[in-house]
Amino acid sequence: MLTQITDFFNKMLSVFSTFSITDFLDITVVAVIIYICIRIIRESRAIQLAKGLIYLALIYGVVTLLGMEASSFIFKSIFSNILIILVIIFSPELRNILEQLGHGAARKSFRTIIHPGLAVELAETEAAIEAVCKACSDMSDQKIGALICFENNTLLGDVIATGTEINAKVTKELVENVFFPKSPLHDGAMVIRDGRICAAGCILPLTKKTVSSALGTRHRAGIGITEQSDAVVIIVSEETGYISVVNNGVLERNVSDGDLRDILMTEFVPSGTSADDKIITKLLRRMKK
Repeated sequence: MLTQITDFFNKMLSVFSTFSITDFLDITVVAVIIYICIRIIRESRAIQLAKGLIYLALIYGVVTLLGMEASSFIFKSIFSNILIILVIIFSPELRNILEQLGHGAARKSFRTIIHPGLAVELAETEAAIEAVCKACSDMSDQKIGALICFENNTLLGDVIATGTEINAKVTKELVENVFFPKSPLHDGAMVIRDGRICAAGCILPLTKKTVSSALGTRHRAGIGITEQSDAVVIIVSEETGYISVVNNGVLERNVSDGDLRDILMTEFVPSGTSADDKIITKLLRRMKK
């Protein structure tokens, strides 16, 4: 055992003895490039594809260790052409990375290493939920159509890019003003991120599954985005005035404003024994993004 430990430290010393400032710079550059790429693709659903590739790599390692020849051959064929596969799968994201590098987004991402802005005030999220519930209740009474998307762990940067950036505090009056008939942004979706209105007039992907003919485009869009992400969508029908909630592709129609508040609080305000526990849980949850 002592000999093995000695050999290990001797190998480590031999590695560090040849380690130069150039090697350090090389590692730093690679780390920064990887970080910037992650910061950019995390704003789209491409991060889910990246997670899927990581899972495939883990499975490949397991089947290789177990000596499963047929499975190893399949995975080896996939990973031998991984660069081509990555270019095909992530071609929009690669183009976006190059564009953002040209516009200086990389420098902005680098600055966020020191201050990533992960902390989110729990009170702001609760206030946003209260404001949305009151606005939906009023719009339901007046039969004003609305489509509100609460971003969760899956970031919706590609959806936000289709709309108009607002970045404002959520208030009942602002929500109702956005969806007021004939206003410029009333036809699209509002995206709420971290307790603030991030954008409005956004275009959501429509579901491809067959739905009831009684459901309109807003409902199809609400179901569609929740099939592709873990967002929670609120829909107010302009025909019936019903408030609907969509989560994980499942539509719940005709919910009251009280039920709506309970659903959103359960989803976005972590439970805990104290306010401090809630804040810590919420912070850890945001750090996963």
